Amino acid sequence: MPSTEPLVSLRDLHLSFGANAVLKGIDLDVLRGQAVSIIGPSGSGKSTILRCITGLLKPQRGTIRVGATEVHRLQREAGLIELRKRVGFVFQQYNLFPHLSVLDNLLIAPCKVLGRRRADAEREVRQLLAKVRMEHKADAFPGQLSGGQQQRVAIARALAMRPELILFDEVTSALDPETVGEVLTVIRELTEEGMTCVLVTHEMRFAEEISDRVYFTENGLIVESGSAHQVFQQPQSERTREFLRHALGDVGRRPLQPDPYLLSNISRYSLSV
Repeated sequence: MPSTEPLVSLRDLHLSFGANAVLKGIDLDVLRGQAVSIIGPSGSGKSTILRCITGLLKPQRGTIRVGATEVHRLQREAGLIELRKRVGFVFQQYNLFPHLSVLDNLLIAPCKVLGRRRADAEREVRQLLAKVRMEHKADAFPGQLSGGQQQRVAIARALAMRPELILFDEVTSALDPETVGEVLTVIRELTEEGMTCVLVTHEMRFAEEISDRVYFTENGLIVESGSAHQVFQQPQSERTREFLRHALGDVGRRPLQPDPYLLSNISRYSLSV
């Protein structure tokens, strides 16, 4: 069961890129053991919230706390690295190292960042590959895998750092419809095991199924939040109702939207952990 102590707490978060205000006063809590989904239209600030939690983006105002760490106060790279050892981030694009095998993609961070012996780390990462049903691909290279397989490896890579929190940023957006289910199954199992997760997703039925709490954002504001049942079955805001009518009635797959910050963020995050 989720604890009553927030693992993540955001208060009055404001962030702008030049004249473009992206976040306009976000308050959000994630309890230990919770699965929290952030939903809303494109450009509403969902992914920006995740990047603020890990220090990839710096707000102009407000506070961010992960455990005892005041993320908004972190200035030095060493402090950010320590934070990212505890917070896994799975991006839209898998960004596995193409020249490394699946096994070595999972071993590089535990060995180089955590200083673990390869033999000890290898036993654990092979168990993680089995957990995401990819143990038979340990010696394969990313180019030999489907999109769904690569994303499952990316999830295992995040788990290899033994994080206390995992952030999922539209992890099914780049996948073919046939491979979405295999990735969602892995995430569902993690939430059932009590892993604290925050998901930015357009998979509405999945969010309703697995979430303890849901936040609906638009134009940098949280329009509505509550339990999955309340938000999806009894939304209080007309804007939430309108969004859900459209989202749940849209059977087409959303195209992957290019993100101008994505590649630089992934590079910074991968190198720091």
